[in-house]
Amino acid sequence: MNHPAATRTLVFLLTEDWFFASHFLARAQAARAAGWRVILVARPSEAAARLHAAGIELIAVDFSRRRLNPLAELRLALQLARLYRRLKPDVAHHIALKPIIIGGLAARLAGVRAIVNAPTGLGFVFSSTKPLAKLLRPFVTLGLRLTLSPKGAKVIFENPDDMDYLTAAHMLRPGAAVLIPGAGVNLDEFSPAPQPPGAIRVILIARMIRAKGIATFCEAARLLRGQAEFILVGAPDPGNPDSIPAAELRAWADEGILTWLGPRSDIAALLGGAHIACQPSTYGEGLPKSALEAMAAGRPLAASNIPGLREAVVDGQTGILIPPGDAPALAAALAKLIASPALRARMGAAARARAAEKFSEPRICTQTLLVYEALISGAPP
Repeated sequence: MNHPAATRTLVFLLTEDWFFASHFLARAQAARAAGWRVILVARPSEAAARLHAAGIELIAVDFSRRRLNPLAELRLALQLARLYRRLKPDVAHHIALKPIIIGGLAARLAGVRAIVNAPTGLGFVFSSTKPLAKLLRPFVTLGLRLTLSPKGAKVIFENPDDMDYLTAAHMLRPGAAVLIPGAGVNLDEFSPAPQPPGAIRVILIARMIRAKGIATFCEAARLLRGQAEFILVGAPDPGNPDSIPAAELRAWADEGILTWLGPRSDIAALLGGAHIACQPSTYGEGLPKSALEAMAAGRPLAASNIPGLREAVVDGQTGILIPPGDAPALAAALAKLIASPALRARMGAAARARAAEKFSEPRICTQTLLVYEALISGAPP
């Protein structure tokens, strides 16, 4: 595809290029089509080749989600400030809490004023009760107060709960918040298919971290042993302190209560071969893309009633919401869906309609580009 000559520069900053490829590539391609030069600053992985093929310039930096050394993070901020001075971005788009704080400091040092900050969920630090999260929370809170919504910045939220939380915490400048629901979903790639014959299959697609409710799913599978096949799809995430070791996942599979497929790229086909999707996360998310993909594929969702997921799932219409971490409640919801093909079909059709109405990729891309245009023109989005 031929794109107009780039006259403006858009820099995305986030920790991992694979997350960008999964959640932001469509928006980057829409920006390129609208005449932006798009540069990604992140830690590279095997996703780099795909990004280069899509025309995205990638600049590697030493980001680490687990690193807690303030001097190392200050050095990274200074490195990014030098990079911003060289690139002179018209808009810098910082994604997730750590890039928002470090990128915000770098942008201030480099004189970059047009900033989009995107906290894609409040994550481990604000939602976990673990000692590490409690230790980090005041420092992250201070960092966000300094960097989240300076003059000239917009803050894109994926759900209203996160927006309300940070507003109540006095972290947002009035008029800075914009609500854009998630990464969007490709409605052509993820399309409804007839429910497959044979045993009922319940599928959970996620990073294999505890916060995704993997243990809750496992316990529900034990309670429903013999009533359905339970399938886990995804890899451990060593960069996340909540990651589940592969040995633990294999032990659950060896127990015979579920099948762990590991990381897969054929997600649309896997959803087409399943009857029910499951998202039992234990704390709030931005708006999980895997939930949107399941909805677009016409599959009902059994999901936790938490920020992000309750924006996707309409309880009783497109799926069933359950209390987070409640394995018996999840098992009861799944049993209801397992027992009724008509209920699965009705909820799946409603889920597809909701995905098409609210979460299509073109809709999300258009809303995001309007924020960029508003920033450089000074007009409200």
